[in-house]
Amino acid sequence: MALNKVEICGVNTSKLPVLTNEEKEELFRRIKQGDREARELYIKGNLRLVLSVIKRFSASNENADDLFQIGCIGLMKAIDNFNTEMDVKFSTYAVPMIIGEIRRYLRDNNAIRVSRSLRDTAYKALYTREAYMKKHLKEPTINEIAEEIGISKEDIVFAMDAIQSPLSLYDPVYSEGGDTLYVMDQISDKKNKEENWVESLALQEAMMRLSDRERKIINMRFFEGKTQMEVAEEICISQAQVSRLEKSALKSMRNFLR
Repeated sequence: MALNKVEICGVNTSKLPVLTNEEKEELFRRIKQGDREARELYIKGNLRLVLSVIKRFSASNENADDLFQIGCIGLMKAIDNFNTEMDVKFSTYAVPMIIGEIRRYLRDNNAIRVSRSLRDTAYKALYTREAYMKKHLKEPTINEIAEEIGISKEDIVFAMDAIQSPLSLYDPVYSEGGDTLYVMDQISDKKNKEENWVESLALQEAMMRLSDRERKIINMRFFEGKTQMEVAEEICISQAQVSRLEKSALKSMRNFLR
């Protein structure tokens, strides 16, 4: 997907306007009064937001123009539904709406066919999630979504899994401090249990040379098969810190074992 081109859907992305906070407030005041011109100006002033979101889908190989158009639909929905009385930035509210719209488009155009009933269940769950987040400003649990739409949580989870696009283990999740976290870093390793590792006395010796925190992280990640997120929650640090400590510990162990 070519995202470095200047013109997308006839829009010169290098000349997109940037609205000040005062301009945004004034335009939204006019939008609430039914001013269509103000709505168009607000849309144009937030097209950079759409561009930043579609960059997240660069691995999808979809046409950038198509994703931009779909993202604009999500942006317009966000503008029409945004509550200015809530203490939330518009971009904070709009980004999930834009992402959701693009994901729906990608799911509907996925080569892997999913039954209509599963898609309907998944879409009900997604719409309910968006409405819940708008009202409560927090992510709902599966139980809360299930209770709202009257469908069992098991069916919701199954439907949501069915419409997900396949991911590569090497797809980046996010970067922090120069360290990129990948999908594979969030997957539990059920095979690398203790019985597969303790056969090597040299490995045990290498682990003894680690700090207490590094040794605990290695033990939880590779002996207990926990994800980096699970480790982070248990020892009260960020997932990025877990990633850095894990990489440092593994490097030290490799150097010792050479």
